[in-house]
Amino acid sequence: MTKHFDQAAQDWDNNPIHLERTQAIAVSLLEMVPLRKDMKAMEFGSGTGLLSFALKDYLAEITLMDSSIEMNRQAIAKIATSHAVHLKPLHFDLEKDEYSNGTFDVIFTQMAMHHVKDVPAMINKFYDLLNPGGYIVIADLFTEDGTFHDSNFDGHYGFEPDFIKDTLTTTGFSNAVLKPCFVIKRHQEDNGEMAFPVFIAVAKK
Repeated sequence: MTKHFDQAAQDWDNNPIHLERTQAIAVSLLEMVPLRKDMKAMEFGSGTGLLSFALKDYLAEITLMDSSIEMNRQAIAKIATSHAVHLKPLHFDLEKDEYSNGTFDVIFTQMAMHHVKDVPAMINKFYDLLNPGGYIVIADLFTEDGTFHDSNFDGHYGFEPDFIKDTLTTTGFSNAVLKPCFVIKRHQEDNGEMAFPVFIAVAKK
């Protein structure tokens, strides 16, 4: 999967759906989480940093964590151009390794969790990396029929809301809230235009 994102990195920001989705998620996140300019955040599966850039004026520092070196390179180039020095790209695979270089007030992620093999284990890592009172924000697909990805995809076909909320609660998070925030529309050769709703879930440590 990392190879796929390495190959897609250069043209990622040219897809208007990626930009529209990010903007919708950012708007919902700002409505649901009381961000402050003294907060440190981490974006998991940050890609080219679209969501971090959308939120950069609301936070003191954001670590952009991604396992794709090419996505990370795109983020580095954008940061250099924009002089957003408080955005910190990090090539790191949190699925395989334990991060021990600090904690965060907010962790957010968009469209990355359906690629994670063990979702409860990852949410537990997020919990451990958050400061007391910190927020987790997950934006991803509602359950779909498998047509969102190609036949080589080996992740999750989206998520049921109860699974996400129950996993957050079981991990120790409180006040879990989940709501729709965007709809991805794609034309499928065999099925015509299809809609893939996206949710945003927020909970507090």
